[in-house]
Amino acid sequence: MSDGPYLFDVGVTALAHAGTPVSEVALSYVRKAITGEIDAVVPYASLVGAHHILTSIYGFANDEASALMDRFMDAKRVHWYDAMPESTVRSGFERAGAANVDGWDGYYAQVAAEEGVETILTIDDDFDQFADVTADVILSTAEFRTLNEYLGY
Repeated sequence: MSDGPYLFDVGVTALAHAGTPVSEVALSYVRKAITGEIDAVVPYASLVGAHHILTSIYGFANDEASALMDRFMDAKRVHWYDAMPESTVRSGFERAGAANVDGWDGYYAQVAAEEGVETILTIDDDFDQFADVTADVILSTAEFRTLNEYLGY
């Protein structure tokens, strides 16, 4: 593990709060961010996405997901990325189109570039398409299998 900083992808934040058999892997990174052990950049927009994932994929009630994200927002040692300028969004879409990945992944890669983040903590490999960031896929193949079985995939 490098010294960071690390950008948290939405999937890591959602998984950390989901209570699955493999959530501890993601939760360990969240804990390190909260205590300041790692330098973490978390876009506020990703919390909205994590809320959506918690309710639509993991079956949480809206009030439960809201409370979890609200408590995470209280972490004072996390660098909360609170901007969403037009230029960043446009550049993110350009990245997404060129790499043939989701718009969110292009946006997160652009935020990482603008914030000087070299490593994105993620649960997917779409960030491998971007030369200027490193994707650290936090789950092993066996852990992915466990998560997929838990979710009924």
